[in-house]
Amino acid sequence: MKAHKITPRLLVLLAAILFAQHADAQGFVLPGVGTVNRSMGGAAVAAPLDAAGAIHWNPATITGLPSSEFVVSCELLALDAQTSSTLGPLSGTTSSDSGVFPLPAVAIAFQPEDSSWSYGLGLYSIGGFGFNFPASDPTAPGFNPIFTPQPPLGAGAGAVYSRLSLMQLAPTIAVQLTDKISIGVAPTVSMADAALDPAALAWTDNADGIFPPTVPSATHGRIFWGLGFQAGIYYESDSCYTLGASFKSPQWFEDFHFNSADELGRPRTIGLDADYPMIISVGGAFHGIPGLVCAVDVRYVDYSNTDAFGDDTGFEIAAPNARVTGLGWRSVIAVATGLQYELTDRLTLRLGYSYNENPIRDSDTFFNLASPAIYEHIASVGGSLWLTDRTKLSFAYLHAFENSISGPINLAGVGPVPGTDITTNVSVDALVAGLEVRF
Repeated sequence: MKAHKITPRLLVLLAAILFAQHADAQGFVLPGVGTVNRSMGGAAVAAPLDAAGAIHWNPATITGLPSSEFVVSCELLALDAQTSSTLGPLSGTTSSDSGVFPLPAVAIAFQPEDSSWSYGLGLYSIGGFGFNFPASDPTAPGFNPIFTPQPPLGAGAGAVYSRLSLMQLAPTIAVQLTDKISIGVAPTVSMADAALDPAALAWTDNADGIFPPTVPSATHGRIFWGLGFQAGIYYESDSCYTLGASFKSPQWFEDFHFNSADELGRPRTIGLDADYPMIISVGGAFHGIPGLVCAVDVRYVDYSNTDAFGDDTGFEIAAPNARVTGLGWRSVIAVATGLQYELTDRLTLRLGYSYNENPIRDSDTFFNLASPAIYEHIASVGGSLWLTDRTKLSFAYLHAFENSISGPINLAGVGPVPGTDITTNVSVDALVAGLEVRF
């Protein structure tokens, strides 16, 4: 009788761990915006090198731009991810067919003549995910247990698909209070397009009365909206350095809801409460050598107090159904560094590096099966070529080095199961190109 209770519960819980997230650093928070900022490793709080990075990381710094400007860029990001699982004598590995993600950025900064005020507007990607695991055939050699079909045809979750695209609009205003100090503020309007199948944070479905229940899908949704704000301060010394600090509030999203169906095909609404985390940044930059800019930012990303992501891992059970309670992400510290050097009057080169703490504990790997937000080291290189006196073309390449997490399968009321394991390995490559026009 005891074995009968554990086995079907395992089938349900294996299928209930699939709330997927993808991004290329700092969890699902994109660590940079636009070509120039990405090539600088995301460092921009005290180094306003273009309108996109300035508006996003510290609205006060738009007063420090050399002139009014318009920038547009597009990033193409490719994810390489594999998940392996072991369940007793069974083990296998599956690769995600994630494809290439386009990440756009558009920004404008306007500095009126003889005015201490500056204005800006940014529209850009701030994060997201994309995951696409095929089902694993339980009759094929070396099949992956976690991706076998949901019961009764298998003991896993079947094919896993997830998508989240986060865009943000930031109308910005900044004022130069003195020759050295500027402040800036921007309300932020965020948009999210999401899909999850299966949806682990929703209750499982047993409408047909046949045990075990199945996990519903959450793919039929719409654009969901969130609001927040950001503010910053910028200090320009008389010597060779600048300092900055900024605060980005959480993006408080409306409840996510999806039109779904139960096991009998009857209408069902899937609800999900999730937000975007608060971010606090401080930074400094050195300009003491002609043509050289060195920038460093330190950020605190508050995942632990963010709905869904920071909620404790585990399962809520109302027999015969269950749901995942949260992902258990911890808040992290991220460090971004960048170096820019004007090689000639026409050509500028950049190097960047960022280190980001992994928000996912190994012990929570089971609950983050499709959450490969585990990058720690990202290197970037880029440059800009002036086409005319007011127009330049910029480019960047980034690589997030492979990282992995590994932990056992967990059962509600039982804990880690001996002899089981889930391991996820992820790396990322990205190309970015952009155009800047000064006026």
